[in-house]
Amino acid sequence: MPTRILPAVGDADAVRSITTLLSQLPDAEPVAPVADSTQLIDTLARLAAESVDELPEVVIVHERIGPVPALELIREVALRFPAVGVILVTSDASPGLFQAAMDYGARGLIALPLSYEELGSRVQAVAQWSVGVRRHLGASGDVFTGVGGTVVTVSGAKGGVGTTLTAIQLALAAQASGRAAALVDMDLQTGDVASYLDVQFRRSVVDLAAVTDISPRVLADAVFRHDTGVALLLAPAEGERGEDVTDRATRQIVSALRSRYEVVVIDCGAQLGGAGAAAVEMAGTALLVTTPDVVAVRGAKRTVRMWERLQIRKAEETTVVVNRHTRATEIQPPLIQRITGTVVAATAVPANFKELQSVVDAGRVHELESKSTVKQALWGLAGELGLVKATEGAHKAGRLRGDRGSVNLRRRKDQRE
Repeated sequence: MPTRILPAVGDADAVRSITTLLSQLPDAEPVAPVADSTQLIDTLARLAAESVDELPEVVIVHERIGPVPALELIREVALRFPAVGVILVTSDASPGLFQAAMDYGARGLIALPLSYEELGSRVQAVAQWSVGVRRHLGASGDVFTGVGGTVVTVSGAKGGVGTTLTAIQLALAAQASGRAAALVDMDLQTGDVASYLDVQFRRSVVDLAAVTDISPRVLADAVFRHDTGVALLLAPAEGERGEDVTDRATRQIVSALRSRYEVVVIDCGAQLGGAGAAAVEMAGTALLVTTPDVVAVRGAKRTVRMWERLQIRKAEETTVVVNRHTRATEIQPPLIQRITGTVVAATAVPANFKELQSVVDAGRVHELESKSTVKQALWGLAGELGLVKATEGAHKAGRLRGDRGSVNLRRRKDQRE
């Protein structure tokens, strides 16, 4: 049986060198190389959605892959696709890096410049390991598909635009539809998720920051299970401790959550730090909440441009949610779309603070009445984003609240492409 090998290499010269050697290996079946970390994860997810048997046995990650660093990428592949063996190709073959690569989930390391003998030996060993893992998974009847959960980040154009309320209601909608949902408060200095949900807690996201291997038990110890069923990973009570959550720690935490929950909603607040930037970069959907006023829309434009300059997120890959919308306001969603260059969600959230005041003051926003127009809009937004489990009832509700918006959202994306 041929060994399928997928190279993940960003450098053109390195691609030619690796593919040439791979084509000479006996029983090797090189797959078309991918150029960056995003393309690698997307390719593996697409193959895994069909069957675990469609995945390549071996993935070769070059040290200069980007935008996610090589070791972080290896960890994500190991977490999401445990039946795939990963080999790191690097110019640094020191014992320290070798140990680090093994800790992150690699099955082997090959030093540059490449040699035919070393490449062949390592590929063969890793392929045998991968086949053994798949045989074990198949025998147990518990085959991991590797697709992973959906990650949605919710950021604010400025403070006070409704970022936290939006994040909470999206997570509640997903959980209520039957999906396992996690809500992460990554607004590390000023996060209010606990206050909005009347939660007393001791553990926080900081408790995972120093953990190099986040096992299911370690993750479960840090997560607070809310009465609604949503798993909460909260910001620290002492805001200064938020500095301990680095971008590297954030990638590990988000990867661990994505491997355990179908929907992961992350409240990133309105201030951009390393942790929030890493979360936005990893997200499948990045929401930016604004209100239809000049100051907030300028803030949204400023945030989008900053994300582009820092290569975190392109404008056309960002979805703006308009909160406190009224038909009478001068600034309407189409204008916001033109100003920011983003996709604007078809679902706008109406301005109706009277509905919210009592539950916000009581810290019980999860008890917002179903007839609330704000709740209906936010749950409709969840349907538009595909966070709600598809059932016949959900389809009917979606046609009333969000499915048409989803079509419009896809149409706008297609027009941009």
